[in-house]
Amino acid sequence: MDIKAPAFPESITEGTVAVWHKSANEPIRRDDLLVDIETDKVVLEVVAPADGRLVQIFKQEGDVVESEGLLARFEAGDVAVPAAPAADEAPVPAPSVSASPAARKLAEEKGLDLAKMQGTGRDGRITKDDVAQYVIEERPTPSPTAAKAQQDAPPLDAEEDFPDQATGERVERRVPMTRLRASIAKRLVEAQRNAAMLTTFNEVDMSPVMALRRKYQDEFQARHNGTRLGFMSFFVRASVEALKRFPAVNASIDGDDIVYHGYYDIGVAVSTDRGLVVPVVRDADALGLAQIEDQINHYGEKAQQGKLSIQDMSGGTFTISNGGVFGSLLSTPILNPPQTGILGMHKIQERPVVAGGEVVVRPMMNLALSYDHRLIDGREAVQFLVSVKQLLEDPARILLEL
Repeated sequence: MDIKAPAFPESITEGTVAVWHKSANEPIRRDDLLVDIETDKVVLEVVAPADGRLVQIFKQEGDVVESEGLLARFEAGDVAVPAAPAADEAPVPAPSVSASPAARKLAEEKGLDLAKMQGTGRDGRITKDDVAQYVIEERPTPSPTAAKAQQDAPPLDAEEDFPDQATGERVERRVPMTRLRASIAKRLVEAQRNAAMLTTFNEVDMSPVMALRRKYQDEFQARHNGTRLGFMSFFVRASVEALKRFPAVNASIDGDDIVYHGYYDIGVAVSTDRGLVVPVVRDADALGLAQIEDQINHYGEKAQQGKLSIQDMSGGTFTISNGGVFGSLLSTPILNPPQTGILGMHKIQERPVVAGGEVVVRPMMNLALSYDHRLIDGREAVQFLVSVKQLLEDPARILLEL
């Protein structure tokens, strides 16, 4: 039978074969993962339809495949399981190394031991890039005699290709962009080119929220099955209340039309090894703090495992990005089209501020709101950010919707 790529959503025209998890003629059980297809947004998995084996692979890693495009030919049948040897004859099992076919082929060509490599793929799987990086990192430093011989040797033919040669320590490695990284690059450039993007800044005293978390954290976790009370749920709820006051920040531009959304689907930017993704917390105005935290944690786990779906990231009326987790004190977040606003959180840092006519030390956070000036005036943007600040500095306002 034919193994085909999944049917892509309308917004996706093609994908790339990321990793083959099974090789030709390898025994395969039903529902075993065969191959990952990387699209502009997510990684789609293709599993075995039955017990059997792959008899022919048509699309190799890195090849482009269209929706429902042919990937391989599969032959169903019983999977032969070798009989276990007697106890006194049982050999010591060799450690199993998970590696893609391309990685195995490259390692075999170079005479390398896969067991000595650290895999960066899913579940520690060794990829072709891992093998290439191993070649670079493990290349021995030439002895003085060898170095002198290399200097005295005649120059190499410029037309010859020596991909593993390097002069001294000046090593370069060229790898193609992943489809997700290329999509991120394209969207960021489009956002800057197509929107009149400006950023306004403010700061917020995080003392009230931090005090609330300290006071109620244990009781909150006990009441909500171990869910921790984090900062992001406060920012989501504060943003929702501010969006209710300034509907233009929750709107989008569609051609010559303005689309005002009567709901609050908040995108929360999540950083992964593959790039930045933005899953969406839907109807955030109807969720409590614990429900928001649960959704964000769930999305974070799925993002790290590469299991976010198109539905998880579709839509969204406003986005929150937290550069503070990486130590950023100030930044200008880029809009997530077609949205017209994005809130940037930053690192909490103690610094002196004036309160009640006295200089005191408070945990302060810089806030940034990037907005599309085609729709949102500077006055609205500033007032929106001031509203978020006021709500966070007096969290009771969030619950009372003041």
